[in-house]
Amino acid sequence: MGKSNSSRDWTQIYAIYGMDQWQTLVFLLFHAVFFSLLSLLFLFYFESIFHFFQTFLSSPGAARFAAGFSGCVTAISAVCLFFAAANFFYSAGPLHYDMAQRMVGSVNDWSTVKLALDIGCRRGILLNAVATQLKKTGSSGRVVGLDPSKRTTLSTLRTANMEGVGEYVTCREGDVRSLPFGDNYFDVVVSAVFVHTVGKEYGHRTVEAAAERVRVLGEMVRVLKPGGVGVLWDLLHVPEYVRRLQELKMEDIRVSERVTAFMVSSHMVSFRKPSQHVVGPGEVCLDWRI
Repeated sequence: MGKSNSSRDWTQIYAIYGMDQWQTLVFLLFHAVFFSLLSLLFLFYFESIFHFFQTFLSSPGAARFAAGFSGCVTAISAVCLFFAAANFFYSAGPLHYDMAQRMVGSVNDWSTVKLALDIGCRRGILLNAVATQLKKTGSSGRVVGLDPSKRTTLSTLRTANMEGVGEYVTCREGDVRSLPFGDNYFDVVVSAVFVHTVGKEYGHRTVEAAAERVRVLGEMVRVLKPGGVGVLWDLLHVPEYVRRLQELKMEDIRVSERVTAFMVSSHMVSFRKPSQHVVGPGEVCLDWRI
């Protein structure tokens, strides 16, 4: 990717794409400000707070310690909440954009790509990065963005037009657990910080949620052409994805270094679907579905 794209100003990113889950950022900032004000109260009215604690604690030393400790906890909480808000803000925009460029760069040859799929396209940051790459290589290919929400797909098309790649992009609503495409359909399949949200109605750490995530991964492999490349960037559950890809006999499985996103661990995983799978005596024909 060109240097200008990879170092794009964060104001431009947010001007085009906005922010998902802005309520979370407001929540973090509100509580950060609240705890900041509370810590200032402890600082300026320490003696009054100390006397208040004395009404419950017989020892003056214990009361002073309790007041000081409470003030420290509120100040540390404020700092942590501000840091969490900053990381959330960075992850939702600049980091997402940079990771999209890295994901696009992990595919060696875009000139031969005729069809690509972005699972859970959301605001379209990754979708438009793929479309931009197709445009740069002079490809006649297209990228399809799939999202469970029809409202999201409409807004994503607007961002594609703003980026000047609208003719390379198609968006549609669909169930990511049962992709509305035939087997061996796409040359490239990508997904960014989405798969971990599938099955969240069961709770992230439940067996049911894990089964739903693995089902999406199986669908991702199913629609990928033999020899095609899949690239996934996600939070928390990457070891689970790697195990499943190994079970499906994917090739060239690569895992990136750890990247902190949304205050948790994230990794990028790339793989290639085998060009062919010959069934012989003693072999089992692989079914990409779960």
